[in-house]
Amino acid sequence: MEEKQVKKIAAIADIHVKESDKGKWIDFFRQASETADALCICGDLTDTGDESEAEVLAEELKACTIPVLGVLGNHDHEKGRHKLIRSILQKAGMHVLDGEAIVIGGVGFAGVKGFGGGFDRHMLSMFGEGANKAYVQEAVDEALHLDRALARIDQDHEGIEHKIVLLHYSPIQATVEGEPEVIYPFLGSSRLAEPLARRNVRAAFHGHAHAGKLEGEAPNGVKVYNVSTPVLNRSGFELPFYLLEL
Repeated sequence: MEEKQVKKIAAIADIHVKESDKGKWIDFFRQASETADALCICGDLTDTGDESEAEVLAEELKACTIPVLGVLGNHDHEKGRHKLIRSILQKAGMHVLDGEAIVIGGVGFAGVKGFGGGFDRHMLSMFGEGANKAYVQEAVDEALHLDRALARIDQDHEGIEHKIVLLHYSPIQATVEGEPEVIYPFLGSSRLAEPLARRNVRAAFHGHAHAGKLEGEAPNGVKVYNVSTPVLNRSGFELPFYLLEL
């Protein structure tokens, strides 16, 4: 059977599924399936990083009839059980990307969690104590993993018109504005924006900045959307997710 082309992408982040959420997300997944051709969930899939929360989400995902892709967030790493969480969700059919890429319905998707470090002229540099260098290196590594994933799409799938990036941390400052400036370095890093422009990405989704703004642009005019659930709720959409039409 020919694979259905992806023309509409639903996106959301920071769903923070709890053990008590059984049945809460079924209608959401059904509505996403009726509206879009693929669903992206950009981190903080669980509330406290517990595998029991991932099991609840895995059960709720049975109501979804379209491909589901996602990345993990800082909450999913909280208890050091992120590998187990990823395994549970992958067994449920979700594509959890961590430096990987996949092509679905003619669209290339690449994803990493990302990391902090700040933006533009205020970005942390690789200088000083080892702990500071390690913090910066984490953001550098995440950007490199994203670039390699996007490069694999270009190498293995010639003619892909649209590439979509999933992140948890923001690649630009514009979509975290509204948060206290003092925490910008913990909300994302401009290093994550470099692969977006270099690899001609169509759009990038992220979450994490609950008080941020919905939309901004990375270099080369790449659209960036903060699809954190609180941001979407404040934006007044009729749908409980952001819908991108390609």
